[in-house]
Amino acid sequence: MADLIAQGNDVAQRWRRPLPLDQTVVLGRSSTWTTAWDDRISRAHVELTWNGKSLRVCQLPAARNPVFVGGEAAADFQILPGDHFVIGGTSFTLAVERAFATVALPQPAQQQAFSAQYLRRMRYRHADQRIEILSRLPEVVSSAANEFDQHVRVINLLLAGVPRAEAAALVSVSSHDQAIEVRHWDRRILTGEDFQPSDRLIRETLRRRESLVHVWNAANEPNAAFTARQGVDWSCCVPVPGASSAGWAIYLSGKFAAEPGSETSDPSDLKDDLKFTELAASTFGSLRDLRKLEHERASLSQFFSPIVLEALAAEDPEVALKPREAEVSVLFCDLRGFARASEKLATDLLGLLERVSSALGIATRQICQQGGVLGDFHGDSVMGFWGWPFALADGVLPAARAALAIRAEFAAASRRPDDPLANFRVGIGIATGRAVAGKIGTVDQVKVTAFGPVVNLASRLEEMTKTLQASLLVDPATATALRARMSPEIGRLRRVARVRPYGLEQPLEVSELLPPERECSWLTSVHVAEYEQALDELCLGRWQSAFEHLHRVPAEDRVKDFLTMFIVQHNRTPPEGWNGVIPLSSK
Repeated sequence: MADLIAQGNDVAQRWRRPLPLDQTVVLGRSSTWTTAWDDRISRAHVELTWNGKSLRVCQLPAARNPVFVGGEAAADFQILPGDHFVIGGTSFTLAVERAFATVALPQPAQQQAFSAQYLRRMRYRHADQRIEILSRLPEVVSSAANEFDQHVRVINLLLAGVPRAEAAALVSVSSHDQAIEVRHWDRRILTGEDFQPSDRLIRETLRRRESLVHVWNAANEPNAAFTARQGVDWSCCVPVPGASSAGWAIYLSGKFAAEPGSETSDPSDLKDDLKFTELAASTFGSLRDLRKLEHERASLSQFFSPIVLEALAAEDPEVALKPREAEVSVLFCDLRGFARASEKLATDLLGLLERVSSALGIATRQICQQGGVLGDFHGDSVMGFWGWPFALADGVLPAARAALAIRAEFAAASRRPDDPLANFRVGIGIATGRAVAGKIGTVDQVKVTAFGPVVNLASRLEEMTKTLQASLLVDPATATALRARMSPEIGRLRRVARVRPYGLEQPLEVSELLPPERECSWLTSVHVAEYEQALDELCLGRWQSAFEHLHRVPAEDRVKDFLTMFIVQHNRTPPEGWNGVIPLSSK
């Protein structure tokens, strides 16, 4: 068995993949063997063929940059185990190393068990570093092209998160013959030796269903010859929970001295690493369960509200999901307050994950209840849209209702200090226009979403809520439609400003979608009229009058601060060539 190991400039830019015998595979940024982190590697750069003794590497005609082997550019060459070649900033090494569990390891000098409950209660010593790495895991797992790619990414993340681990593996016990399988593994340094995780440690971990540590390098070093040969002082094994991961575990091994200032051989010194691994295993197991559930459910249920599903039930899904142009209203909802919550919940990452999921769940629930389509998740934001697969009779009203309901739920939570969502806020942008909507993606991965300038505009409006201090902004097309169809009992609109978004040439009039006056009594319709009069005066260059109208708007209104500060910054005098458009200096 031979593996190809890719290593970029960053420690996380790495993978290890087995080479199929006498088969040709394509390596590139957009191939199955992807190196998306390196823009100097073409979409399809080289063909690889392993014959059991050597690896043939052939550069493809469309590849832009040369392939280097032994410091020389070469287009067609062969390498032997231990050799490597370089493309751009990424090196590729051929390794012939087996991985199999063994019972031949010496008895450990020490064994210590750690329950999941104990590890979750324990405080991190370097929480910020761990949180940043662990926060990547949901995206790492969900964006994987297939199960093997998922395993590769998880092992890479573990090696990045546990600096003193020399090797990491995802292992499982077969339900058929109880044999231990190394599903995927990797090590930091190519040694030429086989990777042999402890059969005893893996089976005992799965039997006890708790994390175990074995230490061989005790103070009297009874197994010094073994540790010198294996490069291992300790190994730990953490079970992966969940119905879809029964019999699975994560296995790490390394040396205590690999981390500066750590010379001890006490298993308790590994508690931070175990806590990180246990949280990674829990998240990985939960995401595997979720993925399994999604596959078992109807193929459309993860994208559509029940109303849309009923409408599509009588139609061939491939026909119904085919991308086409449509007039859509797009909603972007971004979660605010995540960084602050991360600091407070540094010792309870699973609790933080539950809070974020609950917060995003408010947005997804309201989008679905209003007949929308969940288009995508971008970090801690959600995108939904209306108008596809069929036009809605109410036009943009469902998007407005969803946005106002999301705003109302978070506002209610903020009034309850003990509410888990009390410290979260949202910024929402809505835009309406033409887009291509449907099943969009690549051969390996597709999703139902919308694509086009209107999607980018909705995202820009959501970002602008930070600058304009408004929680819910809409574009002119949405505002026009709402003024024609929305009653004051549903919501209100006010023009906020004419702005030139950062990086764009065309000015844009943005409006704020407000709750009905009964839900926002401190900002009456009279106040809204005063603000809009101030905006008109501002655009006409009568800034003193604009300033006076703004002072009649309640101080609680954060939106008026944007215009007030703009006037003050210019000494209440319009700049030369003033055309009523305020340029924004950032997104």
